[in-house]
Amino acid sequence: MQCMKTEIFLASGNAHKKHEMEELFPEYKILTPKDIGLEFDPDENGNSFFENSLIKAKALYEIVKKPVLADDSGICVDALDGKPGIFSARYCGRLKTADGKILDGHNLSQTEQNALLIEDVNLTLKEKGFSEKQIRDMANRSCHYACALVLYYGKDRFICSQETLEGCLLYDANESRGTTGFGYDPIIFLPKFGKTVAELTEEEKNAISHRGKAAKILHDAINISATRYDLTNI
Repeated sequence: MQCMKTEIFLASGNAHKKHEMEELFPEYKILTPKDIGLEFDPDENGNSFFENSLIKAKALYEIVKKPVLADDSGICVDALDGKPGIFSARYCGRLKTADGKILDGHNLSQTEQNALLIEDVNLTLKEKGFSEKQIRDMANRSCHYACALVLYYGKDRFICSQETLEGCLLYDANESRGTTGFGYDPIIFLPKFGKTVAELTEEEKNAISHRGKAAKILHDAINISATRYDLTNI
């Protein structure tokens, strides 16, 4: 007789993230708010990946009263002093409305956001006095993904891990490559692999990605704390 998997809710409506979590936590049944017909869109008003991840975890836990896995992640570009960071999902570069207000990138496609990020980096480096050759140099285009993962068991009971994946931003959006990733993956080049993140296999990505490494730490912490943090008896 096959045992039923313990359920963990994922505080996201992103199908790509759900698939990744199912790969990273195969012994658990991962559910999203959409799976139970729930509209879920909390106000992510934290100042860090960790704060936003915890906000989402707490908000969903208060509704489902079951363990919740929450993720907040983004791309941090050194030439932009770490931007877009926690604003990666709504990034719109230097685009502004007619009255001078910054646009909300949520209204842009990911392809548009990728192009705007590259354009912003190229313009920023040019404004800093970099030559065209220096602007193209991968050493000046360094960036990293960051991911904060929280597994929330109840009030004041949670485990958190945060990890990174280092890479370089491509020079031209037309150089985007790969179909296996999502978000900014097609424009993040990994010199060690000679590939963009979107060209990695699922196994390669799960082994080295910011989310994959954070999930492994969290997974190990769950196993170590199994007797104290019993997912079946919340």
